[in-house]
Amino acid sequence: MAVKKKASRKAERRRSTRVDAKLSMRVEGAHDGGHAKIVTETQNISASGVYATASHYLPPLSKVQLTLVIPRIPGATRAQNLLKCDGIVVRCEMNPDKRRSNPYDLACMFAQADDQRRDLLEAFVTWRNLQALRAAVAPSPRRPAVAKKKAAARSATPKATSARAIAPRKAARKKASASTRRPTGARRSAR
Repeated sequence: MAVKKKASRKAERRRSTRVDAKLSMRVEGAHDGGHAKIVTETQNISASGVYATASHYLPPLSKVQLTLVIPRIPGATRAQNLLKCDGIVVRCEMNPDKRRSNPYDLACMFAQADDQRRDLLEAFVTWRNLQALRAAVAPSPRRPAVAKKKAAARSATPKATSARAIAPRKAARKKASASTRRPTGARRSAR
C-alpha cells in the first residue's frame, strides 16, 4: 500500500506582495523599561508590513512608531515621502551572526495605516517589482558586446575545410613565420 507524503511546502499567508528594498527607517518603542529609538534599514517591505534589523530587542506584540523614507516613484508629484505610522512587532529574534551592529531580525506589521499610506506603499512595491522584472529580462550592457565579438570571430573564421581553403592559410602562416626568422648566417656571426 502506497503511503502519501504530506506537502512540505507551507501555504503563503501573506496577503500583500513583498519586495526587497533598503529604505531608511526609524523605530521607536518600549525596550527593557525604557524607550528605544532605533535607526535602521529595511530588508524588505510590503503594504502590510516591514522586515529590518534592529540593535535592541523589542518584545513581540508591542506597539512601535515607524518612520520610513519612501523614495520618489517616477510619475509621482513628490520627491520623496516620509511615512509615519504605528506598527506592531510580530517577531524579534537574535540573529546567529553576532558580528553585525544590528543583531536582531525585526518584523513589524503596519497598524492603522490609512488608505493613502497603504496606496503609497502598494505603488512603491509595484514599482520596485517592475524594476526587478525589467532588470531580469533586459540583457546586461556587457552581453551584447560579448555576443558581437563572438559573431565577428565566427564570421572571420572560414567555414570551408577543403584542401583549397586550407592551402592559402598554410601559405600565409609560412610566409609570416619566415619573415620573423633570422637568416642562418646571422646566427653564426653572433656567436
